[in-house]
Amino acid sequence: MNDAVHSSSSGTAAMDAIGQSEAFLDFQEKLSRVARINRPLLLVGERGTGKELAASRLHYLSLRWQEPFVALNCAALSPTLIESELFGHEKGAFTGAAHQRKGRFEAADSGTLFLDEIGMIPLETQEKILRVVEYGTFERVGGSTVIEVDARIVGATNADLLRLTRRGKFKRDLLDRLSFEVLFLPPLRERHGDIPLMADYFARRMAYELRWEEMPVFSETVLAQMEEHVWKGNVRELKNVVERAVYRSSGPRITRVDFEPFLSPYFQPDDPPEPAPQDSSEPLETKDKTTHQNLPLKTAVRKLEISMLKNALASARHNQKKAAQRLGLTYDQFRGVMRKYKKEI
Repeated sequence: MNDAVHSSSSGTAAMDAIGQSEAFLDFQEKLSRVARINRPLLLVGERGTGKELAASRLHYLSLRWQEPFVALNCAALSPTLIESELFGHEKGAFTGAAHQRKGRFEAADSGTLFLDEIGMIPLETQEKILRVVEYGTFERVGGSTVIEVDARIVGATNADLLRLTRRGKFKRDLLDRLSFEVLFLPPLRERHGDIPLMADYFARRMAYELRWEEMPVFSETVLAQMEEHVWKGNVRELKNVVERAVYRSSGPRITRVDFEPFLSPYFQPDDPPEPAPQDSSEPLETKDKTTHQNLPLKTAVRKLEISMLKNALASARHNQKKAAQRLGLTYDQFRGVMRKYKKEI
């Protein structure tokens, strides 16, 4: 517990960085190391992993910590508004521009500009950002005055930017300039041992908000359920699940959590459930015979086990306990096989 890192550098941060797993501590170490290097960088991670919080912590660990930290979610703006939001505009630049307005780059001068979902920025605007990165200058929309700015750019994405460059949707030059360092935020499923720690933290904060006299405690069953859950929404999903469980509980002992808030006995979705993804339209038995019959025995067994694991996980919607039942294995046996083929699954 003494090795846990807990940081809340920004009061506006939605979630505090807390954890003690090897994956979490390794990421925090890399973040601290690059913080004092005055270069652009990219944060890559799944939704809900805390990219804005990481950018905020990076800023407050940097030599710019006394200057502004400015954040912009590029996915929340239409393509026509992003350029004006970033670079500002002059009076009369377009319909509705009744006065001059400074953009986020000017607001972040001498500080840090965090661009979330940077892959959503249109190519035309990417060209102007590239100019800022290379020369530190730009013009407001509708203006011709060159403005100098010194802002460290931190981009974040859950998209494959290399793929976007190959498809012509992201400028390779900009990617090269932004990727002085690329840090990958570990998903919650890879942060072994952090879930109970974080669940306790979020539960205590919710109990304080509810003005409980006793702090909540999770039952062993609930903790096991949370450890097994896939957490596609990562830390954000965990926070919601824990807070919902605390406020719904009739006492400090939490014996139930709800992972699916949209399930209701009164509501049936119009669309049928999505079929489990399959590698082929052929039945598993047929595919195995045609694919594995000419392979050495050990290789064929390995491929078959990996295929069955993938199919079981898909049909169980990545619930490992249900997948183990489908394969006729105990949960411990299933986890052992999963560890054996961790890199292939």
